Amino acid sequence: MNPYKTVAFHTLGCKLNFSETSTIARLFEEGGYAKVGFNERPDIFIINTCSVTDHADKKCRNLVRRAKSKNPDAFVAVVGCYAQLKPDEIAHIEGVNVVLGANEKFNILEYLEKHPTDGVAHIENGHIKEVKEFIPSYSAGDRTRTFLKVQDGCDYFCSFCTIPLARGRSRNQSIEETMKVAHEVAATGVKEVVLTGVNIGDFGQGDEENFFALIKELDQIEGIERFRISSIEPNLLSDDIIDFVAASDKFVPHFHVPLQSGSDEMLASMRRRYLTPLYTERIKRIKDRMPNACIGVDVIVGFPGETDEEFMKTVDFIKGLDVSYLHVFTYSERANTTALRIEDVIPMHVRQERNKILTQLSLKKKRAFYESQIGSTHAVLWEASENEGMMHGFTENYVKVEQPFDAEKVNHVESVSLTDISKTGLVSIGLETDMMVVE
Repeated sequence: MNPYKTVAFHTLGCKLNFSETSTIARLFEEGGYAKVGFNERPDIFIINTCSVTDHADKKCRNLVRRAKSKNPDAFVAVVGCYAQLKPDEIAHIEGVNVVLGANEKFNILEYLEKHPTDGVAHIENGHIKEVKEFIPSYSAGDRTRTFLKVQDGCDYFCSFCTIPLARGRSRNQSIEETMKVAHEVAATGVKEVVLTGVNIGDFGQGDEENFFALIKELDQIEGIERFRISSIEPNLLSDDIIDFVAASDKFVPHFHVPLQSGSDEMLASMRRRYLTPLYTERIKRIKDRMPNACIGVDVIVGFPGETDEEFMKTVDFIKGLDVSYLHVFTYSERANTTALRIEDVIPMHVRQERNKILTQLSLKKKRAFYESQIGSTHAVLWEASENEGMMHGFTENYVKVEQPFDAEKVNHVESVSLTDISKTGLVSIGLETDMMVVE
């Protein structure tokens, strides 16, 4: 008889991980388990890990300790990218019962029954080259927004990145099968879908079924008001995609386009598939077609060989771009990546100082973008979370807006005038206009 009745989840890392955690949670619910909070003494703890964030080992160890403090008899499973890359490291964490790799995590119920809580951490982890199946996923639990996984894996092998080693080759379902999942998402009543994956622009891997063909089909779905494209490589962000989003009523003018460095020398060393002129061209085309578009940028500081001069190339390049915010990552060494062969290692204190410089630049960019939107009218999708009597939502072009909490507005779209930037850094609204209730 199965002694386990309740299960709790904790997710580290990206939107893709959150979508996959939700899919695993649905497997448990279909199996008769009740999903509870991490602090509610569940029988089973599932920790979905990330290999990109720093200190994966420390974070995983702390979560296992937390789990065991809540229920010393609980079954603890560690899954995800870190579990694929370093299963032995995780298996040595006291309290772990099973470690599941990239494919195995979706068969977790089978391994739950297979492995007892015998004080030994069991590893179920196939070679990443054998991982070829695409498992569709989407997040649940948020009434307003869903992350829909349309692609997995990556064929790019940038010199700093372990994702291909953790998730395998680029793969996806057919457009037809992807649409079935999208219709399933639409039936949940959410109004916004964020398309996510490891390298979503590589959908179809160059075949006839490509990312442009996918978004044209998704644009036809009824019941979903907004589609947001998550991070997409500049060399895969085609004119067709940009022009389509500009003309679409559903695909919103918000792009996240990884840069990583404003130095062509660094981009070559990182084994990126573009140089700065192409990046500039992509940003310019977006802004030409959609002047109010929000554009986010990923950038890495402290990559080996990044001299002060090369770093300043990045600073100056970004200053000259019409972008809205930055996600700044401090380079950290990853096992089995080719960047480890580069001898000119940047001291950690220099990396951290460069992060501070770009973080300040990001704040200035975001403030300037928000100020540029004051006086304009946009559609806000209000969210359920309440903070000190206030609620927030995002415009189609990703301006975060706040107003006093009103439960009736949750998951509704409202046309508002953006009037001011509040002390919290969010945009206040002025003119009351008719709410566009989306049933």
